[in-house]
Amino acid sequence: MISALRCGALAVLAALFAAGPAQALDPVRFGTNWVAEAEHGGFYQALADGTYRKYGLDVTIVPGGPNVNNRLLLLAGRIEFYMSANTLQSFDAVANNVPTVAVAASFQKDPQVFIAHPGQGIETFEDLKKLTLFVSKEGMPTYFQWLKARYGFDELKVKPYTFNAQPFLVDKRSAMQGYVTAEPYAIEKQTGIKPKVFLLADHGFDAYSTLIETRRELIEKNPDLVQRFVDASMIGWANYLYGDSTLANTLIKKMNPDMTDDVLAYSIARMRDYGIVDSGDTKTLGIGAMTDARMEAFFREMVKAGVAKDGLDYRKGYTLRFVNKGIGNDLRPK
Repeated sequence: MISALRCGALAVLAALFAAGPAQALDPVRFGTNWVAEAEHGGFYQALADGTYRKYGLDVTIVPGGPNVNNRLLLLAGRIEFYMSANTLQSFDAVANNVPTVAVAASFQKDPQVFIAHPGQGIETFEDLKKLTLFVSKEGMPTYFQWLKARYGFDELKVKPYTFNAQPFLVDKRSAMQGYVTAEPYAIEKQTGIKPKVFLLADHGFDAYSTLIETRRELIEKNPDLVQRFVDASMIGWANYLYGDSTLANTLIKKMNPDMTDDVLAYSIARMRDYGIVDSGDTKTLGIGAMTDARMEAFFREMVKAGVAKDGLDYRKGYTLRFVNKGIGNDLRPK
């Protein structure tokens, strides 16, 4: 018996030496724009299930929050990648000579919605113009300007949204902004009533969202690192949506103890239902897809709305070099 055990141990040691020393992993720090949640799930999936390590990366996710500005850390070289909100941040970077570049779009649709009370005759998107709208200070100079230009919404009907649903709940002739993955569920859970939900992306607000940004310098000096991080992250998203998300959700809850299983399940389901991550171009080009045509069309819309300045060389704010390679297509349910 001892001889057999010794032979087995020697065989294991021989196999280890034959394999050679373990390959060193490249350290990568990735800053999100908020605390851990399902909307970041693909990145946590790639971390939790070993995909990043498979791609030679030792990734640390640096959560954002109300008092954290990870975009500044990106510019300072303290992190390698950052999760930006949407395409408008790329345009803003170009306008202000900020040397950051979007290298992939995790979300094909911005999850921004308006939420209205049922039973109020609000059946179409344009019916929202009849209501008082609760809009945040960040929303007013961005998507609301598009609503004015495209649909004729009126600023006089807007009240400040302070991320408190109570004013909306007491005013049935109102609608409030939110994310399709979060606020509708919170309202339904609190009131027992399923609200009306209108996704801006399905009515022409064609921004990419949850983009991966990095410094132009890193692209020039280490494009292989950028490619590996993009590929592994997009595989993470495919697995998070269509595979077993248990490990990722466990990590999310560890990073954010306020997160619950029911909220995570709801968010994942809505991302699938609305095609937030996987729709349109991703069906052929792969998760994370971006196209010049869509970037140009959105830029023109923002110029018409007065959000972006005509003549801006917006193309400097993104690159297609690392996407549109079919990543995740083999992981999608048949």
